[in-house]
Amino acid sequence: MAEYAARYAEERHWDVFPGTWLERVDGSPVLRCSCGDARCEAPGAHPLDGRWSGDATGSATAARRMWAKVPHASVLLPTGRTFDAVDVPETAGCLALARMERLALPLGPVTSTPDGRMLFLVLPGAAKKVPALVRGLGWSPGALDLATRGEGGWIAAPPTRMGTKGSVQWACAPTAANRWLPDVEEIVAPLAYAAGREAATARAS
Repeated sequence: MAEYAARYAEERHWDVFPGTWLERVDGSPVLRCSCGDARCEAPGAHPLDGRWSGDATGSATAARRMWAKVPHASVLLPTGRTFDAVDVPETAGCLALARMERLALPLGPVTSTPDGRMLFLVLPGAAKKVPALVRGLGWSPGALDLATRGEGGWIAAPPTRMGTKGSVQWACAPTAANRWLPDVEEIVAPLAYAAGREAATARAS
């Protein structure tokens, strides 16, 4: 995990910080979050404590030092710094991704989580823009399963394992071609459209 964290810091200039991890209970096959809370809502994928914002670093050397102390720690990335993230259901995300590729829209890295979500990385500031943009497209923000993660938030980076469901993966991996992130204004329309279709399908069923 240390090398993944160092690579994100060195190659993408993303801040990183260690999170919790999964561990076995008394040698049994049962896995639990290292925080020890049996009811943990994000087992193996949340900050170690409330100091995470100040601990986050963009230095690969500092990242390796951090993970040397907690080698099994998950890799978490703070939002609101070098990027924000638009969070949608996986089905809507796949539809939006296909539409963006057909329209040749600019696209940044996209993660897929084992709990059925996709997160599209965009330039910082999206969290403040999205509600007005969605309303401008004719949708009520509250009617769509479309959220943003900005300042004060974080996302789990691949290959962080989340609970017993599996690991976070790249649906669209970081490459030289997507080093420059899109502004949310460039991709919000297909995301809102896809989230709207999913909402309509859910209501019909």
